[in-house]
Amino acid sequence: MRVLALVNHEVAGPGVFADEVRRQGHDLETWAPASEPLPRPPADYGAVIAFGGGMQVDQEDRHPWLREAFGVLQAAVEHAVPTLGVCLGAQMLARATGGAVGPAAEAECGWRPIQLTEAADDDPLFAGQPRVFEVFQWHSYACELPPGAVALARNDVCLQSFRVGPCAWGVQWHPEVTGGSVAVWARRHRPAPGGVPVPIDLARLDMTISERMDATNADGRALCARFLATAQDA
Repeated sequence: MRVLALVNHEVAGPGVFADEVRRQGHDLETWAPASEPLPRPPADYGAVIAFGGGMQVDQEDRHPWLREAFGVLQAAVEHAVPTLGVCLGAQMLARATGGAVGPAAEAECGWRPIQLTEAADDDPLFAGQPRVFEVFQWHSYACELPPGAVALARNDVCLQSFRVGPCAWGVQWHPEVTGGSVAVWARRHRPAPGGVPVPIDLARLDMTISERMDATNADGRALCARFLATAQDA
């Protein structure tokens, strides 16, 4: 299966998802919409995964390539290409399918609990998972549910996951993240609601990474595996 990785920022790539895609024998084709044309039409892919980035979905004037990325995600949904949006990618998917996106009630950084909805009980990505679990967050924007979409997870801050159409999902957290990525983000790319970067205790964060990232990576690879299995069955 050919899998498209839509990479919006050079330090927000596929992470452990790349390992899982290749471990299963699929081809991972990376597309950076800011700097290169889409290699082939969206319908030619077996799956599409859109990743994060420091820009926001309402910054098309500053990042005009966002419009093309929105169009690719819209086309993927229209052609029933299995699609997964991660953090900014989830917000882009929501925007592409008619959902509102804007500043979150608060920025979320680090490990935070989320809760699955009852609709997640029979969802291909979340069936059988714990009702409440912790995920790695790094965002200051959030999305609302697109028309006709199903909410799959929430927390006190915002919608955390949704499914739109038969086979497109958004997750607000970062299941793909690596410890190296977090270290770079904390030093160079902190969420900045209202233009003010959130304060972060770097020493404590580095310690938490060493304690928790292995489990986070295992969860991320498992989520990616469930998505790929669903894509193969589509």
